[in-house]
Amino acid sequence: MQPQAAPETGRLSFSDLPGWADDDLDATLAALRLGDAAVPSRDARAWFEATFRPGPELAGHFTGYYEPELQASRTRSEAYPCPIHTLPDGGITAPRATIAPLLAGYELAWLRDPVDLFFLQVQGSGRLRLTDGSTMRVGYAGKNGQPYVSIGKLLVERGVFDADMTAEGLKTWLRADPARGDALMNENPSYVMFRSVELSTETGPMGTLCPVTALRSLAVDPDHTPLGTLVWIEVAGHARLCIAQDTGSAIKGAGRADLFFGTGAEAGSRAGALNQSGRFVPLVRR
Repeated sequence: MQPQAAPETGRLSFSDLPGWADDDLDATLAALRLGDAAVPSRDARAWFEATFRPGPELAGHFTGYYEPELQASRTRSEAYPCPIHTLPDGGITAPRATIAPLLAGYELAWLRDPVDLFFLQVQGSGRLRLTDGSTMRVGYAGKNGQPYVSIGKLLVERGVFDADMTAEGLKTWLRADPARGDALMNENPSYVMFRSVELSTETGPMGTLCPVTALRSLAVDPDHTPLGTLVWIEVAGHARLCIAQDTGSAIKGAGRADLFFGTGAEAGSRAGALNQSGRFVPLVRR
């Protein structure tokens, strides 16, 4: 007989987590070891169940993120006029609308348009397919300290889109009228800068704690969910053990999480489709 939740405490047990018995805990263990090499490398299920127990359940809200693949150039050209910037020594605090001239000389690579840059900044990392045939991985280096404003929420509030707006639909709207698109993007004063990162092609992008793993890594609010926390999630057909390994400026509050979906357009479509409530159960040490 499987153990039940202890009635005298109301605590959850692993049998209260639908899908726990079928989850690939070896995959979670491998992702966990990317941030903590001291974690044992075998007997994942036995180790998790002996070391942790389900903690208090939170009302979760989940979105998704991914690593985009973008066409780019090492040099500016008519086809690639939009710079990705590195972080200056000492930082910078100017808002998005006025920051570009102040970052002259800090160009890392060049993209096709401001929409590609904006969404790269939202995701925080990317793979650049360069015109010389090489690939550059870029990761988060810092930002300008300005608050993040969701332009998607602005358009929903203004009645331009319904709440089921997709990222691709938003990109199309921004590009249909570049001046209108630039004006809207400038309503988000936050501006992210990047650095080149050396990672294996098989490795996910660098998160706040370590490289992230598709469908196992979460971006969280570390003020509520410490990095390294194991979290059981149930949302949109996903029932799996994940790890808090990343953060994001839009990820705020208890139970708030961004699930990493992987690299490329398909991962982006899946990530963009996730925006709903679900079950968020942190594990705590016994």
